[in-house]
Amino acid sequence: MKIVVLVKEVPDTYGDRKLDLETGLADRASSERVLDEIGERALEVALSYADANPGTEVQVVSMAPEEASATIRKGLAMGAASALQVVDPALAGADLGVTATVLAAAVRRAGFDLVITGNLSTDGSGGVIPAMLAEHLGVPQATALSSVTIAEGEVTGTRATDAGVAQVTATLPAVISITEALPDARFPNFKGIMAAKKKPFETVSLADLEVDVDPASAPQSILTAVAEKPPRGAGVKITDEGDAGEKLAAYLIENRLA
Repeated sequence: MKIVVLVKEVPDTYGDRKLDLETGLADRASSERVLDEIGERALEVALSYADANPGTEVQVVSMAPEEASATIRKGLAMGAASALQVVDPALAGADLGVTATVLAAAVRRAGFDLVITGNLSTDGSGGVIPAMLAEHLGVPQATALSSVTIAEGEVTGTRATDAGVAQVTATLPAVISITEALPDARFPNFKGIMAAKKKPFETVSLADLEVDVDPASAPQSILTAVAEKPPRGAGVKITDEGDAGEKLAAYLIENRLA
């Protein structure tokens, strides 16, 4: 079985994240860049299956600037057999529609029985790439899974709903996305880090994928405005002079919190 896992380099969630006010794009130089944790969990699902099923091939795929290769290589250190990175200057600022088109082409190039992604990235938080990817590839999708069981011809899992828990099944080939309910990813050990340096790492362009997209001239979504996050204002302080309860109740009512 061939499992493709989508991974992404993102600004560290524990650091400051800012927007470039001129371009409206994330200022990725403002904090340390790391492999998205939800992508690591998706990779853990694939590697756990590969550990128990010899002959399974796991490949990581990403669309990112050239300098992200060191971050993506962490997936190889964790245990993936190979990596494919799409690098092209035309993809700077690509929206979700363009991203899905390009990733679908990359996944086709890689070949797959199953594609595993996180449910949404921690930087863009779009949450629609898995469904759009499945549409482009013409395969079933099972998204937002809180548990996953991979079999030879199908994948099953559970999804939390407002009414309880739903059991979903998709025949392979398919695309699934997972939530943070899945286990934490393993840490790369020294042997894995050294082995990663020798594993296949393919870098391709839009021309290599035979994809004709120009995000700059034909965006599928348009950014109309961007502004700095307003500073956090001071909260309301209630001093107890024997009537603190009344003041608190009045505040809650006034702000429609009660």
